[in-house]
Amino acid sequence: MMTQVPAPPLPIVDGVAPSYLWLPAGSWPNLLVFLEQRFRAIDRATWIARMARGEVVDGDGVRLTPDSPYRRGMCIFYYRELDAETPIPFEEIILYQDERILVADKPHFLPVIPTGRFLHETLLVRLKKRTGLAHLTPIHRLDRETAGVVIFSHDVASRGAYQSLFQQRLVDKTYEALAPTRPELALPLVHRSRMVDGVPFFRMQEVAGEPNSETRIELIEQRETCSLYHMHPLTGKKHQLRVHLAALGIPIINDTFYPEVYPCKGDDWSAPLKLLAREISFTDPLDGRRRHFASQREL
Repeated sequence: MMTQVPAPPLPIVDGVAPSYLWLPAGSWPNLLVFLEQRFRAIDRATWIARMARGEVVDGDGVRLTPDSPYRRGMCIFYYRELDAETPIPFEEIILYQDERILVADKPHFLPVIPTGRFLHETLLVRLKKRTGLAHLTPIHRLDRETAGVVIFSHDVASRGAYQSLFQQRLVDKTYEALAPTRPELALPLVHRSRMVDGVPFFRMQEVAGEPNSETRIELIEQRETCSLYHMHPLTGKKHQLRVHLAALGIPIINDTFYPEVYPCKGDDWSAPLKLLAREISFTDPLDGRRRHFASQREL
């Protein structure tokens, strides 16, 4: 199995790095036929035009043509394009930057990385355009719906050391959420459960079995129509905080996935999920300093 990706032979253009793909096993008469079948939303003429501009190349930067032979295991590079992209009317904040990391305060609705219908309107691409840091990479993720602190690496040599902090659970994370008040719920508490992929595919669900997720939940204050909660996740399962609060009968305000799925609102910005990645703290793996970063946003 191919694991090492060659250095991209195409430059970053307008903050967007080239995508890459290892060609899988199969028999196609040429590269164009494969690309047509692999990416059915992109027509033949578009691929031919990209190849004519030199925007589809192999790992050595050699331009590929529609008639280039299909070779299993070859790594190809190309630019992802979108016909139209709706601007997201909220701005990120750079909280900190040094020679190794950058810390950003992400707004609601902005994806961290390119995905689906989002390319330029993502935190990563915006920050690359803004800073010119070609090697900028997030070392953890937040859902598009969640706002708050995200840490990026822009130094390849030290990136693994920072990534290992999250893998080894050596990062202290605090989230805030607005959710209904349940006076009978004894807080603080620790909620543990087994979380698995749910239905539809984008949801998670709790099932019986050995717990694989854990969150400490505290009540901070009661407001007129809801309460403010602090959550400290020990694990990092997809949608963990949203699932855990919904399971306790206090689903996060404006959550369209839990406990029920609501129709997609498209580009309606009026009701953000009331979930914020408030703080991140850790001991720097390179110099031993205690690092602490906090969002400037309020729910």
